[in-house]
Amino acid sequence: MFKLWATIRKDTLLLIRDKVGLILMFVMPIALVLVITSIQNSTFELVNENKIPLLVCNKDAGKTGAEFISALKQIGMFEITQVSNSLSTEALNTTMHEKDALVAIVIPANFSSAINEKSIELSSKALQEFGLSSDSLKKKEAKKINSIICMYNPVLQQSFLQSINGGLSSAVQIIEGKKLVQHMYVTLNEKPMPETLQMEILQKNISIEEIPAAKDGSKSIPNATQHNVPAWTIFAMFFIVISLGGSVVKEKLSGSYIRLKTLPTNYLVGLLSKQITFLVVTLSQVFVIFSLGIWLFPHIGLPKLNLPADLIGLLVISLLSGWCAISYAICVGTFAQTQEQANGFGAVSIVILAAVSGILVPSFAMPQSFAVIMKCSPLYWCLESYYGLFLERGSLTDILENALPIIGFIIIIQGITIVGLKKKNLI
Repeated sequence: MFKLWATIRKDTLLLIRDKVGLILMFVMPIALVLVITSIQNSTFELVNENKIPLLVCNKDAGKTGAEFISALKQIGMFEITQVSNSLSTEALNTTMHEKDALVAIVIPANFSSAINEKSIELSSKALQEFGLSSDSLKKKEAKKINSIICMYNPVLQQSFLQSINGGLSSAVQIIEGKKLVQHMYVTLNEKPMPETLQMEILQKNISIEEIPAAKDGSKSIPNATQHNVPAWTIFAMFFIVISLGGSVVKEKLSGSYIRLKTLPTNYLVGLLSKQITFLVVTLSQVFVIFSLGIWLFPHIGLPKLNLPADLIGLLVISLLSGWCAISYAICVGTFAQTQEQANGFGAVSIVILAAVSGILVPSFAMPQSFAVIMKCSPLYWCLESYYGLFLERGSLTDILENALPIIGFIIIIQGITIVGLKKKNLI
C-alpha cells in the first residue's frame, strides 16, 4: 500500500507541474463547451424562436398577392418586410445585403389571375366528376403561374433552406385551397361563401403535440446544453492522452522503467497509480464542466444543464468513460517511441474517434456505411450512455447495453497494453 501511495504522490506532482497538460485537460474543453453550445443554441433559437427576416416584393396587383403575404404572417416563421414592387432582381439582391435579410421572395404579376383561373378549372373538374356540370362552367385552360422567385443568402445550409421552402409552400397551399373552396361554394350556391364557414373549413383542426420519447415519461424538451455538455466532457476525458501518454513515454526514455525493475516492486503498481491519479482528473473534468452547465450557463444566456434523475448511473458512466480514456492514453504511451509520436497520434486519433462517434457530427447525419465504424469507437458508447441519461432520462439499467461495450473496450485496451509492456521487457 505504501508503494502505491508513493507512486500516486509522484504522479500527482508530475501532473501539477505539467501546466500545458492541465490547460489541455481543463481550459480547452471548457472553451469548447462554451463556444459550441453558444453556436448551437443560437441556431436552435433561430429555427424555433426567432423569426427569419424575409423581404417581399409583391408585383401582383390583385388581392391574392396580399392574401399570400397574410398567410405567410400566420405561419409565424417569418419577419416580413415589404419592399417596392418596382425593384429588379439585382436591386432586390442589393436590398437583401443592406437590410441583412436571409431570404427574399418576388410574387409574380399574374399571381392573382393565375390562381383564380386555376381554382375555377379545378372546381369545374371536381363538380363534373359528380355530374354537376352546367353551362355556367366554361372550359378554360388556366394560365400558367410564373414561379415565385426565392432569393436566399448563400450561407444558409440546405436543410435550413428546405425549412424555408416548406413554409412558403404551406402558404401557397393555403391560398390555393381557399380559392378552390370559394369557387366550388359559389358554383353550387350562386352566392359568396360566408366568412365563418370559410374559416371553419380552412382552419387547422388537428394540432400536433411534440413529446420527447423519454424513458421516465418526462415531457421536457432537450436543449443545446443537454446535447453538448456530455459530448464535450467525453472529448475532454479522452484528450488526457496528451498528458498521460506523454508521461508514459517520458518515463520510458528517462530510464524510470529500468530503475523500477531494480527495486522490490512491479511496474504494474506504477500503472495502477497512474490510473487512479488520472481517474481523479477525469472525474474533476466532469465536475467542472457539469458545474459550468448548471451554474454559469444561465447567467450568460444559455440553457441550464439538467442532471439526470439517476445520479448513481451518472457516476458509474463517468467512471467507466474516464477509465476507458485512461486505458487508451496509457496504451498510446506504451507503443509510442517519442513524446512527439504520442502527442501527435494521440491528438489526431481522438479527433477522428470523436468525428465517427457522433461528437463532432451527429450520428443520425452520418452515412449508413459508417454504422459499423461508429460502433468501433469507445467514444460512441460513452456518448450513447450519457445521452441515455441526459436526453432519454433513463436509468443505469436502461443504458446497460451501452455501458457493457465500454467495459469491453477497457479490458481489450488494458490487455493490449500489458502485452506491449511484456514484449518490451518492461514488466
